[in-house]
Amino acid sequence: MKKIVIAIDGYSGTGKSSTAKQVASRLSYTYIDSGAMYRAVAWFFIQNKIDYSNNEELVKGLEQCHIEFQGKKLLLNNQPLDGELRTMEVNNHVSSVSTIEKVREKLVDQQREMGKEKGVVMDGRDIGTVVFPDAELKLFMTADMDIRAERRKKELDVKGINESLQKIKENLKERDRVDSSRKYSPLKQAEDAKEIDTSHLTLNQQIDKIVALAESIIYAG
Repeated sequence: MKKIVIAIDGYSGTGKSSTAKQVASRLSYTYIDSGAMYRAVAWFFIQNKIDYSNNEELVKGLEQCHIEFQGKKLLLNNQPLDGELRTMEVNNHVSSVSTIEKVREKLVDQQREMGKEKGVVMDGRDIGTVVFPDAELKLFMTADMDIRAERRKKELDVKGINESLQKIKENLKERDRVDSSRKYSPLKQAEDAKEIDTSHLTLNQQIDKIVALAESIIYAG
């Protein structure tokens, strides 16, 4: 059976990761959370008090970051990370860390290597434009800001992290601004990406829609 690369880009809180995981599961593909990779680097910098605005410290810090996936689990230097990557502290640093050229170069190289054999679903902000510009299926997910903030709050509540809706909304707006205006690999919709507004779609509806699009390509001809 033909294997393809599915690249899912879009804003925070649009359901990218939740949808991508389930799409990968339905198709028996590998899921790669590129956003978690950037969060892992940000978390490592915070934990080790690395001043990433200092080039020497940045380079040394990156040399000490070894990221891999075991199934759906992200390991940083053999340590599994999950809830640690979703704290507001990481949220407040990840966009800045993501603007750094050396960070992006390191992670993009890793992501391309992971997708070399195809049969992958990867979500992020530059997957269809930079990481896999030749992906067979590119999607760009959007949603209303209020709905995005409410979704993020529910995520944090489940993890026992109590943040106000207003603070979450401010963080999302700032992340949108930084991600869309950064010099390297800015967040933007690829010309050949299909836009999906998830504001009024359930998770299952999002998954069904993308699986149908993927299967139309996989079984074409």
